[in-house]
Amino acid sequence: MKKYLKEERAFTLVEMMIVLAVISVLLLIIVPNITKNSNVANDKSCEATIKMLQSQVGVYTSDNNGTKPTSISQLGPYIDGYDSNKGIQCPNDVPLYIEDGIVKKGT
Repeated sequence: MKKYLKEERAFTLVEMMIVLAVISVLLLIIVPNITKNSNVANDKSCEATIKMLQSQVGVYTSDNNGTKPTSISQLGPYIDGYDSNKGIQCPNDVPLYIEDGIVKKGT
């Protein structure tokens, strides 16, 4: 019986701790890069949405004899698929608003 136990191979506690340490170091390197990239993507998406809305402000202004819109909802007819219940927001639920004919991010 003792001979059987000695021949059995298993990982030691030290080997398991080394593996966990290596995995932890890899996660410390990878996770910040992933979150940074998603924040950059959200910012770029928000900038693209603002540029699209700003161009629609120009169309609205020219169609309404120089009158600038005062809210995003006034641009609804100029935006395909606009839902007045949802409105338009940037990723992470950052609201958008119009001030003096300029589209801006809310806080």
